[in-house]
Amino acid sequence: MTNSLRLLATMIVALVAFGTPSLALCETKLVDGALSTDLVPKDLEYSVLLPEGYDDKGDPYPLMYFLHGGAQDRTLLSRIRPTIEGAWNSGALPPTVIVMPSAGRSLYMDFKDGSQRWETAITGPLLAHLRKTLNVVQSREATVIGGVSMGGLGALRMAFKHPRIFAGVAVVEPAIMPAIAMKKVPRRNSFFRSVPLLRTIYGRPLDAAFWQANNPAAIAVKDANAIRGSGLMIYIECGYEDSLNLYEGAEFLHRTLYDHKIKHEYHLVRGADHLGRTMPRRMGEALGFLGRVIVPPEPDPVVEKLRKDLAPLKRRLGI
Repeated sequence: MTNSLRLLATMIVALVAFGTPSLALCETKLVDGALSTDLVPKDLEYSVLLPEGYDDKGDPYPLMYFLHGGAQDRTLLSRIRPTIEGAWNSGALPPTVIVMPSAGRSLYMDFKDGSQRWETAITGPLLAHLRKTLNVVQSREATVIGGVSMGGLGALRMAFKHPRIFAGVAVVEPAIMPAIAMKKVPRRNSFFRSVPLLRTIYGRPLDAAFWQANNPAAIAVKDANAIRGSGLMIYIECGYEDSLNLYEGAEFLHRTLYDHKIKHEYHLVRGADHLGRTMPRRMGEALGFLGRVIVPPEPDPVVEKLRKDLAPLKRRLGI
């Protein structure tokens, strides 16, 4: 078995680990679909998880994209289904239609040579198709996106590029790099991606400007005003012991967002790796964040009083 195959097998184990049963499963429904489009090599396959009591004629449901990681496909949705059902049962996530498209090892990219356009397909015709065929919201306010590993990279890129489409993004162990420019990425942070894969996506030779234009941290710097102005809600987390060293990319993005005054929530999870028993809990917390995007919490009177009491002092001090 080659090193690449061993890595893919590890990723599969990591993602299967999400499927820890919830305490009480609700009556949900998992269905498959496909969209014919010339933006990707074959029909764009996807799975949809419908919440208990889904009604195609009542009030529209929130819509969530959840993007799978490397070496995975839409079938991941069936394996994380118990974790999602647990979030529904606890009330952390309101009834939401959840969609996972299959995207191979595309990094959810529009390839440099134009041969595959995954980002365009998912944010364009697939989104339009889902809104036409499912009883989901037609507006941004309850449309959110999440992802794990490679899917976290794709979710961040799409949300940062399209903050007028998505109200919130939550990512678990996103496969992002700790640099703005490609030449600054250490090998320890990119060893799990083969050069042939990168050349297929970013061109041969690798187009550094194209790479940077699709790097979430670089997008955040370039489009900071647009992201701030949109009110995009952002959640980023990673295990402190991540075997792919992805915590370094997560920390770098956190600092980039902080320095550019882009509000976000960030968690570096002590003792957590890229797989294992921590995953269902971490996944549940990310889903809970998206639940709060969809149904914002009521104002906290204790916080409101504190702010009111401090306001005169802050004005006097000019802060």
